[in-house]
Amino acid sequence: QVQLTESGGGLVQPGGSLRLSCAIAEHTPDRFFMGWFREAPGKEREFVAAVGWHGGTTYYADSVEGRFTISRDKIKNMVFLQLGDLKPEETAVYYCAASRPNSPHPTQWTEYDSWGQGTRVTVSS
Repeated sequence: QVQLTESGGGLVQPGGSLRLSCAIAEHTPDRFFMGWFREAPGKEREFVAAVGWHGGTTYYADSVEGRFTISRDKIKNMVFLQLGDLKPEETAVYYCAASRPNSPHPTQWTEYDSWGQGTRVTVSS
């Protein structure tokens, strides 16, 4: 079982940037994906980005590719999401998640069984 704690959310101007962090506790040596999802008011939870923990392969939603960057630090047991050129419609609670071992679908939230409490990002002028 993996425990995840997000931080770094806050208020940012349109076009601005934020860096979200996810601290991982009770980590196991099995390979898995770490993902970021977001949930806007009144909308379904959607995939944002994911990274293979061991190999570092990255995956992005089409809507954020080129603006967001996911990374992980295997020594510090942390995952990061750099959000750039933020848009007002990207206001949401952002969640860090860990997938099941050997999950073949890192972009689907149903493949993740460990979730953080979320960190709120508000994009507004």
